Amino acid sequence: MDNLSDTLKKLKITAIDRTEDSLEGCLDCLLQALAQNNTETSEKIEASGILQLFASLLTPQSSCTAKIANVIAEVAKNEFMRIPCVDAGLISPLVQLLNSKDQEVLLQTGRALGNICYDSHSLQAQLINMGVIPTLVTLLGIHCHNAALTEMCLVAFGNLAELESSKEQFASTNIAEELVRLFKKQVEHDKREMIFEVLAPLAENDAIKLQLVEAGLVECLLEIVQEKVNSDKEDDIAELKTASDLMVLLLLGDESMQKLFEGGKGNVFQRVLSWIPSNNHQLQLAGALAIANFARNDGNCIHMVDNGIVEKLMDLLDRHVEDGNVTVQHAALSALRNLAIPVVNKAKMLSAGVTETVLKFLKSEMPPVQFKLLGTLRMLIDAQAEAAEQLGKNVKLVERLVEWCEAKDHAGVMGESNRLLSALIRHSKSKDVIKAIVQSGGIKHLVTMATSEHVIMQNEALVALALIAALELGTAEKDLESAKLVQILHRLLADERSAPEIKYNSMVLTCALMGSESLHKEVQDLAFLDVVSKLRSHENKSVAQQASLTEQRLTVES
Repeated sequence: MDNLSDTLKKLKITAIDRTEDSLEGCLDCLLQALAQNNTETSEKIEASGILQLFASLLTPQSSCTAKIANVIAEVAKNEFMRIPCVDAGLISPLVQLLNSKDQEVLLQTGRALGNICYDSHSLQAQLINMGVIPTLVTLLGIHCHNAALTEMCLVAFGNLAELESSKEQFASTNIAEELVRLFKKQVEHDKREMIFEVLAPLAENDAIKLQLVEAGLVECLLEIVQEKVNSDKEDDIAELKTASDLMVLLLLGDESMQKLFEGGKGNVFQRVLSWIPSNNHQLQLAGALAIANFARNDGNCIHMVDNGIVEKLMDLLDRHVEDGNVTVQHAALSALRNLAIPVVNKAKMLSAGVTETVLKFLKSEMPPVQFKLLGTLRMLIDAQAEAAEQLGKNVKLVERLVEWCEAKDHAGVMGESNRLLSALIRHSKSKDVIKAIVQSGGIKHLVTMATSEHVIMQNEALVALALIAALELGTAEKDLESAKLVQILHRLLADERSAPEIKYNSMVLTCALMGSESLHKEVQDLAFLDVVSKLRSHENKSVAQQASLTEQRLTVES
């Protein structure tokens, strides 16, 4: 290591004199020392102050530039050397060198920048601001036959693509074409995997999704799926998963999804459909998720329901009832929920027997499945009185809903259960449904729902409670009392922050409660008249009118 000290002293002198032959000899000695003991050598390099000299030596004209960049790349493998490299002002001259024509200079420069900025979002952001992305994309295009340079570019893309700020710059280059072209040439699993690692973060950006679709990535992915579907090799199974997951990710963009749907006649859509009946769980999952993504607008949903997709999804769910795959259940239910949104699809899906299939999962203990099951049923019964009545009289379902209304650990399941309870009453307007919900102990949950932080849920609860009061007040009276409904209504009316529709529906409900002696007395005791009379001058006309009507009703009844 004494030799190293001599080398560093000599290097300082030759760096100042710019004698290239001696400089090259010193750099070779340094690289040798780094290969033997990187950490100790790096410490001595830092202590010598030689890094500051490197900044001025990194010029395109010098024959030693590649070796200097190589030394920097080696020392920057150590975390403690990265800040000293930045402080020595090495980033700017290294970035300039990315315009070099020399492939060895490019390779070592890329390595040096990659190691200095490794794991540092702020330094990577600095590189992005200095415009390295378009430069690297150009390099990939020019040097695609140089395996080492290609790999360097891919590693850099993988790191930079994790930053949100990079996506816009990537989108303004032809990265999609370059990556797809490169992908088509690869046969080795490891090389493909490297490209996948760049594609996945880039494909989160909608503009790049569309560029990848237009560059033909989807065809490559479908080919991989076809090649690997029957293999039981670990690498092939992993690649099948990556390819099908990426396919689903591309469908999350509205434009890319619509382009691939092609009016339901597209080759891609047809191939994805064929995944659903397959025996491969990964493909079933990707197929169901893809359908859920295609089902993001009414036109697509209507076309798919008319062309038999519902039956395929029901068959898939039937295969996963007993000890089924939870992710497949969740994905298939997501697809059915989305398909049930257009009004014209509801009756068709109901007559196809979707509710019966969905109810088979009522015993599931998995919150994601419970959540999608509830959402699917809620979408199906919207404005479908007969279906709402049939479900509302299903005691097992109502009891499970009441149980899930208390799932405090799973806010989504709790919210959806409340909303479905309310929907069963609002859409069926049935006394039998109300009785079933009262008997199962559901009233208190609807009253609590009226205090939700979400206006839409408050409203749904108030409308359901008004229907209960109008149709079955005697049955529900005790539960409404013990849930302190009157006090809650008084609070909603007195609170200036309550939305106009909340005030309006609270007054409608207050009037409906007058038919009960005990609840009427509670209304009188709480001086509702004072609160209601103030609302007569409310800026919202409907609220003001309802306040006048409610005031008259309260005055007459008092």
